[in-house]
Amino acid sequence: MPRLPIAEMRSIRYKEIAEILRHGIRRGTYGPGQVLPSEAELGRMHEASRVTVRKALEELRADGLVESRQGFGWMVAAEPVVQHLDTLVTIERRLAETGRPHRRRVLEFRFVDAPTSVAPVLGPRVLEVRRLSLVDGSPFARVTVWCRDDLAADISHADVSERSFYDLPAVRAAGATQTIGAELMNSEDASLLDVPEASAALVVRRTSFDREGHPILMAEHVFPGHLTEFVAQLPRPGLPAQLPSTLDRPGLRLVEGG
Repeated sequence: MPRLPIAEMRSIRYKEIAEILRHGIRRGTYGPGQVLPSEAELGRMHEASRVTVRKALEELRADGLVESRQGFGWMVAAEPVVQHLDTLVTIERRLAETGRPHRRRVLEFRFVDAPTSVAPVLGPRVLEVRRLSLVDGSPFARVTVWCRDDLAADISHADVSERSFYDLPAVRAAGATQTIGAELMNSEDASLLDVPEASAALVVRRTSFDREGHPILMAEHVFPGHLTEFVAQLPRPGLPAQLPSTLDRPGLRLVEGG
């Protein structure tokens, strides 16, 4: 039986690898936004050269199944999620409106002495709720919320597992201030969010107030930096905004590989 030319064998091999990865993505082995094994690791797994693996990944990118990001490698593509910054709405509410499957996993629910950054705002004792938010089955944020002690007496673990603090009768938030900054991912958050330690994180800190202007909640959201970007609208003063529909409102965008 005649042997195939080396170039043709390599061509067939990259298509085989692309099909194996494509099947894994469709089956859910690699979820939306998940970082794939490195090119070197894929080469060892499939006994192929890095050039062959790269060609397979480029084919998947052309099909819209994967994307690459500097410093992180290749990841599974997913639809973006936009969190508007001009209204007090949780990102879970935004996900529900778009029909994206999402859930929250409560990691800790406890009354504690307030951390040093929280005590001057909410007082010496607070309810601390730490949770992991997931979209399409993959983690996209670690969230910690501190609630003023006097408001938290009737809040249960089941309440915060099923609903946002803003949806609870005890919490009547009328507005909030929010800051967004870049930090390095610590080891605990990196493990929760399945990203490398010391990788870039987008950290959102919010203080919510009641109608009288009294602080009632503080929250910290940690998003993987390679999955998240901040989109802002910058119209010129005195002129109507002429912006693409995808950017018609400012927001925090979870690109999840996009």
